[in-house]
Amino acid sequence: MITELVDTLKREKRLDASGYRSLLECCNADEISYLHSSAQETAIGRFGHRIYIRGLIEITNICRNDCLYCGIRKSNRNISRYWLSTDEVLARCSFGFERGFRTFVLQGGEMPDDADSYIEDLCRRIRAGFPDCAITLSLGERREESYRRFFEAGATRYLLRHETHNVSHYSRLHPAEMSLDKRLHCLETLKSTGYQTGTGIMVGSPYQTMDNIVEDIVYIGRLQPEMIGLGPFIPHKDTVFSGWYSEHQPSANAEGMDNYSGRTDLYDRRIDLTMKLISIFRLMFPDALIPSTTALATISADGREKGILAGANVLMPNLSPENIRGDYSLYDGKASSGAESAEGLDALKTRIERIGYHIVTDKGDYNRK
Repeated sequence: MITELVDTLKREKRLDASGYRSLLECCNADEISYLHSSAQETAIGRFGHRIYIRGLIEITNICRNDCLYCGIRKSNRNISRYWLSTDEVLARCSFGFERGFRTFVLQGGEMPDDADSYIEDLCRRIRAGFPDCAITLSLGERREESYRRFFEAGATRYLLRHETHNVSHYSRLHPAEMSLDKRLHCLETLKSTGYQTGTGIMVGSPYQTMDNIVEDIVYIGRLQPEMIGLGPFIPHKDTVFSGWYSEHQPSANAEGMDNYSGRTDLYDRRIDLTMKLISIFRLMFPDALIPSTTALATISADGREKGILAGANVLMPNLSPENIRGDYSLYDGKASSGAESAEGLDALKTRIERIGYHIVTDKGDYNRK
């Protein structure tokens, strides 16, 4: 049954909701292996054994939002706030360029609207200084005019995870002033503007159900993004969910939780589900850029390798100034040194080669065949 579903997904690029759920709930090791190997074969058929790298520059941890799960939420008074100058960002681009990076990902908290000129100027100066490099932005919800300005200034990719497509679930993770409708509208605007657009979810977030994840898969199937980011949820000590899984032991049928093989929430299955989702999306979108995320590497020593063997084809070493990496604290224990850093690129190359892959330095644009 599961192998037939995998074959159908590989051939037709979609399943019905019950088919996705069956893949996610599968607990047969051989069938799970078949899912991952099919996705891996698809990725190799499209990209060979190449893994693309992106240099991640965390330009600011200032954020106007107060998302309940995020360590840089505006109400957190326990972190030092920073905002990199344009010259500081350009210096990191130079450092990365010398080491082979040809894509720079500018990530940050959701800055005020008057930061648009800073972002626009930054894009123009990176485009002028590094004309053969791609610029990816991950700066949250902006105005339509803002997205257009950044695009015209040289940014070509934009990452904006929708986090969850379920309105009720969204409302339990975000303050009342934020809305799922706005997030989805921003994604449509990015697509229509011309960006290679990325979205994705947190796997195992509070109150998440299997139905929520299936709904997310169906939505992403409609959106047809060029990039898909999937990361396991990791709590942060300075948020309302800091002790959620240690202090709240939900009963088997607690509200918002699934009972699976004796476990009471999806948090327990974060790695398993993240890898399954990487494989599912690789089969749905053979050409997509799918990272093996820092969050996966944070909770599993071989997380980046697991993601690649499940079908991922992108890694994002941290290129931020070393002195501020600890302040960009989205969740506890975020990996940003060693093989997760630009300085550790040689170590990363060695680890990837051990599983039969190699890092390439070209931009790796999305290019549907």
